[in-house]
Amino acid sequence: MIVRILTEGQWDVPEDRIDGLNELDAHLEKAVEAGDDEAFTQSLQALLQAVRAGGSPVPDDSLVDSDLILPPSDATIEEVRDLLGDDGLIPG
Repeated sequence: MIVRILTEGQWDVPEDRIDGLNELDAHLEKAVEAGDDEAFTQSLQALLQAVRAGGSPVPDDSLVDSDLILPPSDATIEEVRDLLGDDGLIPG
């Protein structure tokens, strides 16, 4: 799965990492729903770090569509609230 982190680039994340990303996404969604800025920041950073650590960077000169787009590390809770769907940021 190709995951784009806005303002950073794309990572090729193996399918076997998606369940772990979904768990982190659930924590992020709860923090957004609760309006908990501290938990939100920690959850967003954990999700983005999991993508960076579990995936391989896609070269900048590769033209590959993203399967999933995540907000940048400096996104606000309001910005992420606008991006959340029924399944969070990561469907499934």
